[in-house]
Amino acid sequence: MNFTRSGLAFLLASLLMTRAFSQQSIGDFDGQVDVGPVKHAGSCSYDPVTGQYEVAGSGTNIWFDRDEFHFVYSRLKGDFILSARGRFLGNAGDPHRKLGWMIRQSLEPDAPYVDVAVHGEGLTSMQFRRAAGGDTEEKKSAIRGADIIQLERRGGKYVMSVARFGQPFSSESLDNIDLGGEVYVGLFVCSHNAEVTERAEFDNVRVTVPAKADFTPYRDYIGSDLEILDLATGRREVIHHEGGSIQAPNWTPDGKSLIYNGSGRLFRFDLETKKPSPIDTGHATANNNDHVLSFDGKQIGISNHSPELGGKSIVYTLPIEGGTPRQITQRGPSYFHSWSPDAKWLLFTGERDGNLDIYKISAEGGEEIRLTDSEGVDDGSEFTPDGEWIYFNSSRTGRMQIWRMRPDGSGQERVTHDDLNDWFPHISPDGEQIVILSFLPEVPAKEHPFYKHVYLRLMPIGGGEPKVLAYVYGGQGSINVPSWSPDSRRIAFVSNSQ
Repeated sequence: MNFTRSGLAFLLASLLMTRAFSQQSIGDFDGQVDVGPVKHAGSCSYDPVTGQYEVAGSGTNIWFDRDEFHFVYSRLKGDFILSARGRFLGNAGDPHRKLGWMIRQSLEPDAPYVDVAVHGEGLTSMQFRRAAGGDTEEKKSAIRGADIIQLERRGGKYVMSVARFGQPFSSESLDNIDLGGEVYVGLFVCSHNAEVTERAEFDNVRVTVPAKADFTPYRDYIGSDLEILDLATGRREVIHHEGGSIQAPNWTPDGKSLIYNGSGRLFRFDLETKKPSPIDTGHATANNNDHVLSFDGKQIGISNHSPELGGKSIVYTLPIEGGTPRQITQRGPSYFHSWSPDAKWLLFTGERDGNLDIYKISAEGGEEIRLTDSEGVDDGSEFTPDGEWIYFNSSRTGRMQIWRMRPDGSGQERVTHDDLNDWFPHISPDGEQIVILSFLPEVPAKEHPFYKHVYLRLMPIGGGEPKVLAYVYGGQGSINVPSWSPDSRRIAFVSNSQ
């Protein structure tokens, strides 16, 4: 085989570029490539400390019948959810430069694809090409300048969900487009100017494989990621993964550990060694995700399905180091949710005569005192650190919303007022903010199921519009219990993926 001098130079340059690509860290992706005849080679770097990707790309466009851009990708089959926060680095580029997620049939420039593209001037859209060499089509979002970008494949349906960080998603869907079984999936950058290279930064990058549509709750579980969210930056870090179900992390007051449940047991996760160890709970080995530490961190309350009591959830307490559980409630189901700041009272949700209401009981046991009596579900009760209020969630208005009341049950008043279904208000240790778990309107108000698109939202203790902190695939078990760090700067939670 004969090469011209220019052809040999091109071949050598290509080999060197491929070697450079292979030596760079690209995180959880399998490879990177310049699609189409770009003039300037793209690149990707990954910072494992911050979880950030920086992607650089050139190219004339992603449009018409062929494309030019830089692509960082993996190969995937089946259904999946792609999510990230992304922004351009620098403000002086072409107004039509693009960044986003792409699902592509092949790496050929004219391949069929679906993407979510955020343009330099703010236009956010779902672009797609139905057949090789066909023209690109587009569905525009009402959101401009989105920095939260999500693209989901559900069989032959594709869903774009976008937002400006802190706001709920706005979504558009696309049906009847076939990209094949195994596809290329990843992040892209296109400069829209062949002579320059644009750079973009992505963080909170997640590729989620959801539960099957026909899964059976409380029997068919998928994997769990234990995550920590930094409120100041909005960045999320996965600190532990398990192939089965772990749920509901408490943060110990010394800041050194998280406590969560899994397979009926409780575990202490050491934040320095990143290793879990079981907590001895005696005969209580069928614990659910309603477990809470006392404010001083010396005791833990648990909810155990006791066989000797008909398998109904019963509240027990024990030392935080582990030991013999002490039975507190005599009737079930009783689901524990909060200690009073002085450790003298416990709050729990009790199902009595078919209704779920909030009760309090002495930490020594004895008579249970009913605090709510509305129709529907009252749940998720929690004392404020000063002991002046109890926050809880209630479906009494037809939506699940956050309410509060005095410790004797008086003065019940509504706190949230939107169309989402809000669960499990958790008050920061400094008493200034509340984090809540919000399900989308299509989820029935009285349910908090597994494996749904949910938001973690933050609001001031005095009220106001909640702000989205994290866009999560999870739900039941994500943040059922108080999960704040002692310094009120971080939150622990669980997300899910196959």
